[in-house]
Amino acid sequence: MSDPLPELTEAEWAVIKAVWDLQPCAAPSVQEHLFPSRNWTYSTVRTLMDRMVAKGLLSAEKIRNLTLYRASVTRHQAQLGELRYALKNAFDGALHPMVETLLASEKLSPADLDQLQALIDARRQQSSRPTKSRR
Repeated sequence: MSDPLPELTEAEWAVIKAVWDLQPCAAPSVQEHLFPSRNWTYSTVRTLMDRMVAKGLLSAEKIRNLTLYRASVTRHQAQLGELRYALKNAFDGALHPMVETLLASEKLSPADLDQLQALIDARRQQSSRPTKSRR
């Protein structure tokens, strides 16, 4: 992957989730969306969003005196970045202890376990297929 995966702060997660829900959107819309849970002022939200533009997490388009924001990263990219950060920093890159910790700390239903097993089976089947050679 050419671009590194994003690592977001807790505040950036709140903002980007609002942007994903509202985009394209202006800072006042995001501030209104977040106000019940965060109680942030417009200037706090606008500052965060401008910093996120500088970090490449959001894009901004100026239309007269209105700035519209869009997410520059997908939910999947952000989630993958977060997982890789935890894997690297909390588990020293070792996947087995990370998965074991998740399985031990979460209450999983039989349906959850069946879904996890199906993912493992699909991955195992995918990795056992011979790759086609290109000529």
